[in-house]
Amino acid sequence: MLRRTSLASSLTAALVSGALLIGAPACAVVPSAPSAGTTRQVAQKTAQRADSESVLAISIDGMSVAAVRKLGRKQLPNLYKFMKAGASTMNARTEREMTVTLPNHTGMVTGRRIEAATGGHGVTWNDDRLTPNTVQEAAGHDVASVFTAVDAAGGSTALFAAKTKFTLWQRSWPDAIDRTTINDDNAELVDELIADLGEDRDFRFLHLSPPDVAGHAHGWMSKPYLRAVRTSDRLVGRVVAAVGSDPVRKAGTTILLTSDHGGHGPSHDNARLLDDYRIVFMARGSAVDKGVDLYAINPTYKDPGKRRTTYGAKRQPVRNGMVANLALDLLDLPPVTDSEFDVLQDLRLTAAP
Repeated sequence: MLRRTSLASSLTAALVSGALLIGAPACAVVPSAPSAGTTRQVAQKTAQRADSESVLAISIDGMSVAAVRKLGRKQLPNLYKFMKAGASTMNARTEREMTVTLPNHTGMVTGRRIEAATGGHGVTWNDDRLTPNTVQEAAGHDVASVFTAVDAAGGSTALFAAKTKFTLWQRSWPDAIDRTTINDDNAELVDELIADLGEDRDFRFLHLSPPDVAGHAHGWMSKPYLRAVRTSDRLVGRVVAAVGSDPVRKAGTTILLTSDHGGHGPSHDNARLLDDYRIVFMARGSAVDKGVDLYAINPTYKDPGKRRTTYGAKRQPVRNGMVANLALDLLDLPPVTDSEFDVLQDLRLTAAP
């Protein structure tokens, strides 16, 4: 677990001693005697958002917004409770270049676009190939991640994934991911994650695969696909219940939930189709307001409607690639080095005071 001093504790110490104490080794150096303006800014940030002791990011592979809406709260009680208990949108966006699993998930943990030539992570494949062997080889340059950022601050991380292709991350950041569990049985995978909740970890990533598997086998929005979305809802419910079973853990954990892509018919790889690039993005926990729309509390971000917004647009939509820096912000750590999405760490989970 990160051995850091919370913002509130740091502020108290600063007022008493005249020095702002920084508990996380990855934090930027600041003057030992902060100005009154700096102190006010820290106080305001502390009042606006409580930090988290741990962040759990969940990605439901291939879960389409159309399915979430069609099934509704009666058939997806856990996802709808999740939204009611936190901040969410059903109009977030994937990476713009591709609506494919491994490229989008790698964007989630690096905070980068895909295209290497424009600063992206370079992962354009979606299988178990070993060449390129790492994200860094794909990009042609060093690529940091939420895992390396947490590790550099003395924290602990874990990855739980339902597809073997995620071993790419372990090869790319071998010293920064303390536990990697790959299991295509999603129920067993969730069992293993729940068992791990007793460990002091600052960041966990959970990948669930039922909708994507069913979509490829039977088609998106087919009866088997909708059953798979309901299965994922139950799995999420188990995870949320396990986090909430311990009052201390519940108070200190923020859960983020999104998807890598939606889908239509037999596939999901047309990055120009709304059903493929529109996804959910949700957050819940003590650091999150209840029942709020992410766009309503984030005026610097823009609801894209049906648009496939470019990376150059002044006001961006909420993207799944914001997971990394949002998680680090909640952990009171700086953004991933050379990342792009939410690099200012200004995606709010609480309304402005």
